[in-house]
Amino acid sequence: MPDSYRVGDAIEFAENPEPRCPCILLLDVSKSMRGEPIEALNRGLAAFHDDLVRDPLAARRVEIAIITFGQEVKVIQNFTAVDDFTPPTLKAAGLTPMGSAILKALDLLEMRKSVYKANGIAYYRPWVFMITDGKPKGEPENSVREAVRRVHEDEEQKRVAFFAVAVKGAHMETLRQIAVRPPVELEGLNFVELFVWLSRSTQQIAHSQVPLPPPGGGVM
Repeated sequence: MPDSYRVGDAIEFAENPEPRCPCILLLDVSKSMRGEPIEALNRGLAAFHDDLVRDPLAARRVEIAIITFGQEVKVIQNFTAVDDFTPPTLKAAGLTPMGSAILKALDLLEMRKSVYKANGIAYYRPWVFMITDGKPKGEPENSVREAVRRVHEDEEQKRVAFFAVAVKGAHMETLRQIAVRPPVELEGLNFVELFVWLSRSTQQIAHSQVPLPPPGGGVM
């Protein structure tokens, strides 16, 4: 890690020593998401930002990172405070390297937790929130097996809370293998409601309360 990055972290945490609530959005942008699905996802991200930024305490505690997987696995937004978070405009292309994306997300979380620890910053249990309309494709099979192993191990050790949201077309059997919690099925393309729920849940975590359950008994 570059020294300049460490200095930047030290300044940031000195100015805002609040405990952090890290959340990674792990988003499928494969070619099957083209058209209305990716447009609806972009609207949901905007709603997520607009709802979260209204809570002053959450704005100081919640940190957002975004990883997309499609043409490649890419960190398009490293961890940043809500006030500095600008919702991206996503474009769909490529296959679905889901396992590789999950591994990237878990690695990114470990790096961020190391930064917190180095600067004496407390943090809540991190969330990884994956949205997909397909199944793993375009990557070695062992990537998915390793992702399953790490998600289950990290859940058991309470190092992460991993959530899978299934858009129409998602391979539910694979998502059930990956996630400890039952996958949430999204009705239609209702990403706005989904991201408002996520915003309210992260706000409750930031206020040291219990996260809200998904509406509709696991179906959104």
